[in-house]
Amino acid sequence: MKSRQRVSEEILESLRRTLAESLEKGCLSWPLPQPPHQHADLPAKHPQDARDVTELGLSLVNADRGMFDRHLKLVVDLIVPHRMNLMDDPFEVHERWLLKRVDDLSERMLFAISTEWLAQALDPSYPDTDRWWLAIALINGLCIVPYGQSVHQGYHLVESIALGQRPGTWHTQPEDGPHNWAWNPHTVTSPIGSIEAHETGMKAAVWLMQRLEDGDENRRLLLIEWIRLLLERPELFSDLELSQFLKRRCNDPSEDVASRVVGCLAKLIENEKQAGLECVKLLHKRKELLVRRNMADVLTRLFRRIEWDAVPLLEDMLNDEDESIRAVAASTAGDLRFLDAEMWADKLQSLSQHDCAAVRRNIVNSIRFYVEMYPEDERKIIEKLWAGQDEVVMTRLREMLLRFEETNTELFSHHIKTLEPLGLESLWPPLDARRPERSKLWLDWLDGKTELPETPVQVQPHVSDFSESELPSLQDAQAQLKAWIGENEEE
Repeated sequence: MKSRQRVSEEILESLRRTLAESLEKGCLSWPLPQPPHQHADLPAKHPQDARDVTELGLSLVNADRGMFDRHLKLVVDLIVPHRMNLMDDPFEVHERWLLKRVDDLSERMLFAISTEWLAQALDPSYPDTDRWWLAIALINGLCIVPYGQSVHQGYHLVESIALGQRPGTWHTQPEDGPHNWAWNPHTVTSPIGSIEAHETGMKAAVWLMQRLEDGDENRRLLLIEWIRLLLERPELFSDLELSQFLKRRCNDPSEDVASRVVGCLAKLIENEKQAGLECVKLLHKRKELLVRRNMADVLTRLFRRIEWDAVPLLEDMLNDEDESIRAVAASTAGDLRFLDAEMWADKLQSLSQHDCAAVRRNIVNSIRFYVEMYPEDERKIIEKLWAGQDEVVMTRLREMLLRFEETNTELFSHHIKTLEPLGLESLWPPLDARRPERSKLWLDWLDGKTELPETPVQVQPHVSDFSESELPSLQDAQAQLKAWIGENEEE
């Protein structure tokens, strides 16, 4: 009990201090937004002074010690390492460990307290407007870093505010029914996936997001993390003005913030294509290396959504001064085949002679599709790549040629005839490793001594159709298996 008391008093003191600081920060933007729910007979009355909000919050924490103890127990059970006996008291076993993490514990508890206050404020039957001012100010003051509780817990809170529903309401919960033990036939439930924005709640959520946008770099990074998650809710897209937030952040002075926006482009285009194209153009104009690399990473996803509008981006990235960007763009060039096969083949032909080795290596992944469309390889792309003697490129080409040898000897013969003047010495050892003496057949064919070798018969694995009339007994099957294993071991 003494350990529990020492930890509790230490955390309570830290909690009071952090609560006061967070409420003061949260009230710097005055006035606070109106609550989504108000009692008909008791309309919301905005606090006269920001100090009143801080004093009210401290008074509630001091008065409701049961709330503090409840949240402390839940947070400690969540955070302590589970390497102790289940009957042990975590406060006694991990007292020193907990005392070193007082700030983390107090932060988690404040998020839990803000969630409880917000739930009481968003109760449609009996909304507590006093706790609304506390909750909205505390959330604004707590969400200051782009990781941890500020991202995951903060997102759920701002979503609950936008919907005007208590935190913990799941919008994709399966419909209840008499097949469940806890089914209540008198309960009114909303349909699966039904999400309806709350007008006043949306204004409050936008106010909170604007506070992040007007803050420092960490707050703006947190805003992008929230938007990335909110883009999964198409019903909230227009009311929360997400496209406007992203457009403004494309011109953010911070390189990190702009690079985070890149990760939102795919979902933004799905929700509003025109706004997404504007963001793509704004980000493509930026010269920071991190932004350019991130744009190259998402180029494949952009190709699938904006199609021909992504072609100029590809051309610019292939000419970028950074080698890694050129390499990524080369592997994305394969997406051109879905737009124009001839343009794609011509692009492969030009990239096959590129000065950058990474570019030549990355286009090999598209050669298999190229050969399917153009079996004769009129552009001599395979010949040009083989002539480069790049071991990585040649390894991948050998894998492709060996597959041709197994499935289509005519196609294989055409390509080795073309590559013979460049040297085929590296092709025969792996071929013999698969099928002994197979290389000799091909060498004799190249010398004109034999006919074209036949395509090897592909042994298909037996798949039972359950039509067997009689199956062996288990003992016979085991005996046959043991005999087969013994023969293989002797060999």
